[in-house]
Amino acid sequence: MYALVDCNNFYASCQRVFEPHLLGKPIVVLSNNDGCVIARSNEAKALGIPMGAPAFEYKKLFENNNVYVYSSNYALYGDMSSRVMNLLSKFTPDIEIYSIDEAFLKFDGFKYVDLNEYGLQIKKTVTKGTGIPISVGFAPTKALSKVANKIAKKFPEKTNGVYVIDNDEKRLKALKWLPIEDVWGIGRKHAKRLKNRNVFNAYQFTKLTDEWVRKEMAVVGLRLKHELEGKPTLDLETPKSKKMIATTRSFETMYTKYDELAERISTFTVSCSEKLRKQNSHCNMIMVFLHTNYFRKDLPQYSRNIVIKTDFPTNSTIELTKCAKSGLKAIFEEGYHYKKAGVIVMGLTPNNKTQLALFNSANPKHQPLMSVVDRLNTCYGTNKVKFGNQSLGRQWKMKQEKLSPRFSTNLKDVIEIVL
Repeated sequence: MYALVDCNNFYASCQRVFEPHLLGKPIVVLSNNDGCVIARSNEAKALGIPMGAPAFEYKKLFENNNVYVYSSNYALYGDMSSRVMNLLSKFTPDIEIYSIDEAFLKFDGFKYVDLNEYGLQIKKTVTKGTGIPISVGFAPTKALSKVANKIAKKFPEKTNGVYVIDNDEKRLKALKWLPIEDVWGIGRKHAKRLKNRNVFNAYQFTKLTDEWVRKEMAVVGLRLKHELEGKPTLDLETPKSKKMIATTRSFETMYTKYDELAERISTFTVSCSEKLRKQNSHCNMIMVFLHTNYFRKDLPQYSRNIVIKTDFPTNSTIELTKCAKSGLKAIFEEGYHYKKAGVIVMGLTPNNKTQLALFNSANPKHQPLMSVVDRLNTCYGTNKVKFGNQSLGRQWKMKQEKLSPRFSTNLKDVIEIVL
């Protein structure tokens, strides 16, 4: 059996753990630079606030309905997620962290265990240990556990947040209840195509022939169909290294000078390099792009990108910054107002399997230097040690006007209780 454990309204719940007065109040969390809504509490959903709503367009609605608005606090959310996952790992050694607020659990050898009671125990342990409410769905396959979780979350009064699909009667009833667009793995285009064939729920999807599903939805769709039929075809996945790493930003103001953009590109490259070293990877290519503000129709528009191949696989900030700046020189044009730029490192390979070059090779001094810089920044804070291409007096910060304290990761923000 598999279980999907999903944290309910995770970002909003993280805020409520440390601010109990928010219980029952509408909450929204905004994206980077406070752009649009990326998370909502149930109370906010009831007000008709859609996912992805531009914050500036809904400002009046927020004010009129006393909606609590927060900037994304990823330090807090990441720490709370880690705590939840650590508690879940005590119930089974087989766990796949699917996202920041979801995890698949596999239960081999639990044949004589009452899974409903076990799910309630999981829920009690996580809620007591972290304050985060969760829903748990058990089923014979991963796709069906997703369905079971939706039922547990949709009908909390009847299920108490835990639902088990352990027989064919429950499976068929659940599939007939679930709309086709809500099936895990069915995107918008596939849902539209299936509805044109009078397939409106998950049960009708399972009644299609394997041949048609394979032809129209490839092997991924066929695996999903088998999963919904109760035939396990998907197992837990191990974490995979990223195939590319990007750091991109919209600027707080428009830049017109090369030096201003060069400093930003250098800072983005430093970030990408750190992430490469963190996942023990090298890159073989680096892309640099920039573009103007598309919404300023009164200004001339310009957009370019360039890919630079490195001489050898590397994760050295020094080497990658040289490549990035040479790319920026090639695409920068005077006379434009630039609003966004970014750096993407690609062609990633493990750093312990490096193809040596005959005439060019990595400087042996760079690796120990990078290790020291990373350790110092980890111990004393991000960007405490900077490179010469970066502005020494400037800290790159996103627009986070409504950022809550980092209650669980910063001693300065720990809650004080006065007796």
